[in-house]
Amino acid sequence: MAIWDPLESLYQAHPINTDPTYYTCFCYVVGGAISPLLANIYLHYALDKWVVEWRLHEARGEVYIIRYADDFVMGFQYQDDGKSFKRALETRLGDFKLSLHSGKTQLIEFGRFAKSNREQRGVGKPKSFDFLGFTHICSIRRDNGKFKLMRESIKKKLRDKIKQIGNTLMQYRHKPLWELGSWLRKVLTGYYNYFAIPGNHTSLQMMRTEVARAWIKAMRRRSQKGRNFNWFKMQRWINRFSPHTRVRHPYPNQRFHL
Repeated sequence: MAIWDPLESLYQAHPINTDPTYYTCFCYVVGGAISPLLANIYLHYALDKWVVEWRLHEARGEVYIIRYADDFVMGFQYQDDGKSFKRALETRLGDFKLSLHSGKTQLIEFGRFAKSNREQRGVGKPKSFDFLGFTHICSIRRDNGKFKLMRESIKKKLRDKIKQIGNTLMQYRHKPLWELGSWLRKVLTGYYNYFAIPGNHTSLQMMRTEVARAWIKAMRRRSQKGRNFNWFKMQRWINRFSPHTRVRHPYPNQRFHL
């Protein structure tokens, strides 16, 4: 297959004992662009195909898996299936010299019935979980009170992103305003293209507002005259180069016309 051609160039043969005719192959990829591809190939056999077999022969109810590279979320209809799968998964990964991240692995009650079931038991609200940059929360619709999956930008990563942009603006504050604005528009557009989903407007607005404040702060540090910069003077630059927040990814039933 063509996919293996670039992979073969990554391998290097090294002798592992005194016999010069006996070699083994090692692949060194650290932070490379091909790492997600290697992870997908490896986990396809180590995890994906095994999950299908486990679901067919061991599970009592429905089992779902959503995986991206080495991050994945599992859904189980019954709690017992989740507990049994976790034990089996630890054994399975151990066979491949892999292990679960203890800080990121948890078994929680989540879904359309989680809130009502936990209220009946008096154990509080369902826990949330982070996946692919979003915090997933059990919520309800305002119009009919039915279950709604709320997804918001992970707050810590959002703050780190705002801080990173602010540091860059401060570092290059002496460049022309239009040059900084053009760069800023590209950064915010890229952020919105991924995170602008229904229900995440508060995080998007926070990003736009805090970045604008960071830009004004950087401009005030340019020189003595820069101290006169304020919201009124910067408004036309902010409106020109800072994209407005809007939903760019509708709900799946709207996107796929279900």
